[in-house]
Amino acid sequence: MNPGLFLDFLANQAKLDRREFLDVVSKAGVAGAIATFGLLGRPQGASASPRRGGGRFTDDIFDYADPRNLSDWAPSRYGADDQRGSFNEVTREKTAHALRSVLDRGHPVKTYNLGELMWNGFPAFVTTPPRGYQQRMTLTGYPPPPGFLAGGGFLTSIPGLGSNQLSVHEERFPAVPGAPAGLTYQIGTQLDNLNHIGAGVFLYNGIRGPDILQAHGTAKLGSEHMGPIVTRGVLLDILGLKLARRDRDALGAPAPNGKPVLRSNYRITLEDIHDALEWAGIRRIEPGDAVLFRTGWNQLLQGRTPAGIARWSGAEGLPGIYVAEGHFLGQCRPALVASDTWALEVLGSPDNVPGTAFPVHQDLIMRYGVRIGESVVLDELAQDRAYECVYMVTPQFAEGATCGNTPPAALAQPRRRHDRDD
Repeated sequence: MNPGLFLDFLANQAKLDRREFLDVVSKAGVAGAIATFGLLGRPQGASASPRRGGGRFTDDIFDYADPRNLSDWAPSRYGADDQRGSFNEVTREKTAHALRSVLDRGHPVKTYNLGELMWNGFPAFVTTPPRGYQQRMTLTGYPPPPGFLAGGGFLTSIPGLGSNQLSVHEERFPAVPGAPAGLTYQIGTQLDNLNHIGAGVFLYNGIRGPDILQAHGTAKLGSEHMGPIVTRGVLLDILGLKLARRDRDALGAPAPNGKPVLRSNYRITLEDIHDALEWAGIRRIEPGDAVLFRTGWNQLLQGRTPAGIARWSGAEGLPGIYVAEGHFLGQCRPALVASDTWALEVLGSPDNVPGTAFPVHQDLIMRYGVRIGESVVLDELAQDRAYECVYMVTPQFAEGATCGNTPPAALAQPRRRHDRDD
C-alpha cells in the first residue's frame, strides 16, 4: 500500500484528521501510534475513542507554567504569531461546504436562537468585584407610568424632541448594583429595535409606551423578540458610485487617513438608490433584505484623531437618506436598513425640516416596523464588489432592551477586478 494512503487509513481509524495523526506519529512513531489507538485488528464497529487513562490520553495534569514544557505546546500549530487558534480551520471552503450541506437538500432553512435570555438579575459566577446584570431604562417624551422611577428608571425630559414629538427609550447598565448607569447597547455597531423610538406615547403598531414601560425595559417589543436572522444583504455603495462618476459635489474632504468620504450633509436621494442598484446589477430591493448604505463615514475614526472624531460625531452634519427615501425603503419591506454612520439619516442638510428630530427613525421604526442598523462597516464588501451577500446578525437576547450591538457578519463571493467595469 502507498505509505501516504496507509497513514490516511490509520488516521481515519483513529478518528483524527491526517495532521493530528502525524503529530502523534512524530512523537511515538507509527508503531507507537498504532499501539496508542489500538488500530490494527480492532473488532469491526468498536469505538475509536481511547479508553480513559489509556495510551497517551491520561488524567495527568500538565504543567503549562513550567518553562521547560513550553516546547510541548508553543508555538501553536498555527504559527508563533497566530492569534486566532482553531478559528484558522474555518476556511472559505469550510464555510461553503457548510452552506451547501444545508442549502443543497432542497428543504426550508430555519434560523435558531442559541442564546440565553438576559433578564434583570441574571446570575453569574461570584467574583470580586461582583459580576452583575442590572438593566435600567431611560425615558424621553412622555410622563412615566407608576413605579418607573421608584424601580430605578431614569426620566430625561418631557415633552418629546422636536415638533414631531420624538420619544426615546434606551437602556443603561450600572457596572454593579448601585453604581452609576452609563453603559448601553446604544453605542458602536448596533441595531435599533422597535421599542427605541416613538411619537409621544405611541410606538410601533400603536402600542402605548406607558402600557409597556418598566424600570428595566419594556414588556413588549424588546430585543428578546428580534431573534437571529440570516438573509440577503444588498450593498448600496453610494461612495463608490460617486467616486466612479467623479461627482465631486457629493464628496467631502478626505478622512484623516486620506480615504474618501461623502460630504458631511450629503443627502442620499431616491435617484442615488436607483443608480446604486443599477450599478451593482441588482434589480430591486426585496422584502426581508438587509439594505446597507456605504458613505465611508467610518474612515473618520481611523487613527482616532480629535478632528476625525469630531466630524464623525456630526459636528458638521452627517450624510444619509431623508424622509422620502425612508418611505420608499419602508414600502420595500426590508428586514432592516443600515449605514456606516451612527444615524442613517442625513443631518445638517438644507432639506432637513427645521425643528424636527430624527423623522426617518420615526417613520421606518414606527410606521413600517423596519429596524435601523448604525455604524456597520462595509468597506471590505465594497472592495470585493460583493453587492449581494448573506447577512447574518444575532442581536442581544436581552429582555426589554431597545437595541443590540453584536456586530453582524456577511458571507459573499468576492468579484475579480475584471468581472465588471465601473
